[in-house]
Amino acid sequence: MHVGPPPRGSDLAARGMAADAESPRVFEAWKGSNIFFLQGRFIFGPDVRSLFLTIFLIVAPVSIFCMFVARKLMDEFSSTLGIPVMVIAVLFTLYDLTLLLVTSGRDPGIVPRNAHPPEPEFFEDNNEVGGARTPQLRLPRTKDVNVNGMTVKVKYCDTCMLYRPPRCSHCSICNNCVERFDHHCPWVGQCIGLRNYRFFYMFVFSTTLLCLYVCGFSWVCIVKIRNAEQISIWRAMTKTPASIVLIIYIFISVWFVGGLSVFHLYLMSTNQTTYENFRYRYDRRANPYNRGVVENFKEIFFTTIPPSKNKFRARVPREQEYQQLTTGGGFMSPNMGRAVGDIEMGRKPVTWDELRAVTQGGDLEEGLSSRNMVDDKDSELSEISPDLRREFLSTRGVEVQAALHHRRSSWGRGGSWETMPEVRAVASAMWETSRIGSGSGSRSMSAASL
Repeated sequence: MHVGPPPRGSDLAARGMAADAESPRVFEAWKGSNIFFLQGRFIFGPDVRSLFLTIFLIVAPVSIFCMFVARKLMDEFSSTLGIPVMVIAVLFTLYDLTLLLVTSGRDPGIVPRNAHPPEPEFFEDNNEVGGARTPQLRLPRTKDVNVNGMTVKVKYCDTCMLYRPPRCSHCSICNNCVERFDHHCPWVGQCIGLRNYRFFYMFVFSTTLLCLYVCGFSWVCIVKIRNAEQISIWRAMTKTPASIVLIIYIFISVWFVGGLSVFHLYLMSTNQTTYENFRYRYDRRANPYNRGVVENFKEIFFTTIPPSKNKFRARVPREQEYQQLTTGGGFMSPNMGRAVGDIEMGRKPVTWDELRAVTQGGDLEEGLSSRNMVDDKDSELSEISPDLRREFLSTRGVEVQAALHHRRSSWGRGGSWETMPEVRAVASAMWETSRIGSGSGSRSMSAASL
């Protein structure tokens, strides 16, 4: 039989390129909750629909201002005043919307997930049923990292299977770990982190200035009407109801965007994030990231934004696509030993040690108790023929194992830790079988003696 020559290096490379071309892109296999547009060029949060509401809240009052207030200033008073006012309002609005889209549509600093957990640092022995000791791989829940001469603890993320960098946190809405996580903003539909915090503050601050601009020239329109017609300010307000609506709307809005601007101005001056301010309270202890007001502002506005660590349009590597986790001796999460209630809210606090004890020993409770019940019959069973005893023991083991397997498979659906009816039925059947077997064995021995 003719055997063809092995493929050359160029053929292997061509096959590898063809396989990579068939593999999905990163944004198509993304495990987070993000929404992508234009083939992965823009990344948004799962609540991106709120972005349309934010755009409407900005565009609607500016449109009213241009149609009724700026046009009135241009037609009835002076075109040299009205035209520049309208042009500046339109350009300022476009600048504000651009900052909004840049904040919302870019990678905020997502840390790529690991395909497998990091290498464990130590082993832990674990007692198994039967007295055997099996080494368990355990990762420490936290690590100590030095930041500006101070020790900072970084936590392990079970979802992303990595130790989060300093100031990094896992966003429960986007389901990603984000560097320098500030907060998840529902108004922009995106996390605010290392790569978009600068644009977020510029958007909030420019929105505040736009509100003050519209409100100021609405008052100018009212004053010009009063001076031109020589009437009271109240009657002048009735001449331009659009100005009154805008003043009321902006008075309410400026408390939100203006207050947010002042609050983040304080956070930048002290080099804090919103998450750190509410959780760690650096006013009660030293802030390892605070380097002075000037340096803090330079870090936010005058440093180069690091490139994204994710290439959303790249192909997923073939080995990463089909990679499976294989570890010997068992793997223990750093959250093992903590209460389950600390990890998932709303559940009864049960420690992982108790959970493991139940899975290894609790399942066999009914079977072992039934075995103890027939221990006093073991002497009689030993006198039965070996074939009968083997048949009985194998039947009992299969029935117990099947019942316990059914109980394990039901965990997570019912959430009950009570004794399963199948196990009680198996225990009763075992007792009945042992009673019948011992009785038949006694009758056989009596017949043999006769």
